[in-house]
Amino acid sequence: MTTESLVRHCNTWRSAGKKIVFTNGCFDILHHGHIDLLARAASLGNVLVIGLNTDNSIHRLKGPERPITHEQDRALQLAALLVTDAVCFFDEDTPEELIKIVKPDILVKGGDYSIDKIVGAEFVLQHGGKVEIIPFVNGYSTTGLISRIKEL
Repeated sequence: MTTESLVRHCNTWRSAGKKIVFTNGCFDILHHGHIDLLARAASLGNVLVIGLNTDNSIHRLKGPERPITHEQDRALQLAALLVTDAVCFFDEDTPEELIKIVKPDILVKGGDYSIDKIVGAEFVLQHGGKVEIIPFVNGYSTTGLISRIKEL
């Protein structure tokens, strides 16, 4: 979805009383840990919006060998999941501007973060929203998968 289309959809969902959940990531090689995060995030509200790093953004954050999967393919995979209502790219290093556009009721991040380390948490909390941290599923990471593939 373009940001313009996403704004229209968010306004429609919000006016219908829907609770909007936002999460973001690279989702470079979709795996069990990602699916768990997305399903648990979706269960917190009525609408799940996923902010997806562009290829350029991932390249800057993860290095010259990433991403493995092209952004259009990653977006298609995420959009095909039953829990997903919208996928929108962001080219910046963080999803902060996209979070301000979506104005989610719930911001979800996976991992062992503290709220003060989550980009956009302060904005969401200031606007009456909540921030949820969903623990990683042990043994599942894109970096770990890439390492195992390289060993083969």
